[in-house]
Amino acid sequence: MTAGKLSQQLQQQQQVQQSMCSLKGSLRTLAILTLVSFTYLSFNSLHSSYFSSSSSISASSVSLAPATKKTTILVKDYDDDEISDLYHSPRVFKLNYEEMERNFKIFIYPDGDPNTFYQTPRKLTGKYASEGYFFQNIRESRFQTQDPDQAHLFFIPISCHKMRGKGISYENMTIIVDNYVESLKSKYPYWNRTLGADHFFVTCHDVGVRATEGVPFLIKNAIRVVCSPSYDVGFIPHKDIALPQVLQPFALPAGGNDVEKRTTLGFWAGHRNSRIRVILARVWENDTELDISNNRINRATGHLVYQKRFYGSKYCICPGGSQVNSARIADSIHYGCIPVLDSFAVARKQAVAGVM
Repeated sequence: MTAGKLSQQLQQQQQVQQSMCSLKGSLRTLAILTLVSFTYLSFNSLHSSYFSSSSSISASSVSLAPATKKTTILVKDYDDDEISDLYHSPRVFKLNYEEMERNFKIFIYPDGDPNTFYQTPRKLTGKYASEGYFFQNIRESRFQTQDPDQAHLFFIPISCHKMRGKGISYENMTIIVDNYVESLKSKYPYWNRTLGADHFFVTCHDVGVRATEGVPFLIKNAIRVVCSPSYDVGFIPHKDIALPQVLQPFALPAGGNDVEKRTTLGFWAGHRNSRIRVILARVWENDTELDISNNRINRATGHLVYQKRFYGSKYCICPGGSQVNSARIADSIHYGCIPVLDSFAVARKQAVAGVM
């Protein structure tokens, strides 16, 4: 009797387990079908809404054409297949870009005495020319607005290069920058709305980096337009912008496609003020195919000797100095010499290969 009851209980347990497995399998199947259905419907909805919005925008653009006849759109009408690797949706990007061209606005804070460190750069020449031209161009830009309530971005017009020209120490530069931003925060409501996420400023060369790195909330929140886009100085790729450093004006005309006159394989001259430059000079200075000077070329050697060496070289080596930026990149392109951007990792491999 006991054995019979035990057998019955085992059969009941097996039936329960089978029914549970069947239930789990059914639920799993239902979940998968539901997920597939929702995915299909979502993609279908996005697809249909995209084309409907595109057609409606196109229709409205046609109807408004007479009213916006003077608007110049510089975006080429690409086919999706031409730039499909660049954008998820080229047509949507084109529409958004055209909208930006029409409506984007920047407000420049008017505060600060232009004769000190604000509003205007020190000059438009030399290795800080990029900062100067940035100030000039943004003031002449059609995107500038005098109404801060219409602005999408806010420009903080402080020139660290101008401070450098007045002989101010880096510590005092940091204090000046901090005090200026604090005054804008207390006078206007715009910084506090986003904690500075829609504000930006420009700092060229290592001066601006060192002058602002002591103001953490500015570095963390605002958009930095810098000539030294290095992780060592807190460059944040998702918000900060690299500004090419250009040495203006160029001393000589632009170089051309005159390969037969470029008899030197590679050229570099400069101070050994970084590890990469020390390694570069040690490994390459005796290479007969290269023109390597481990110091700046003295002007006493002749007129524009440094610039003329770009004309005679096929490749121009652009190693980072005290910062990662280098005006040699723009110089090389201008004089028709192919710039070679050298990093410490590459130089270390070359040094090892040279030793071996």
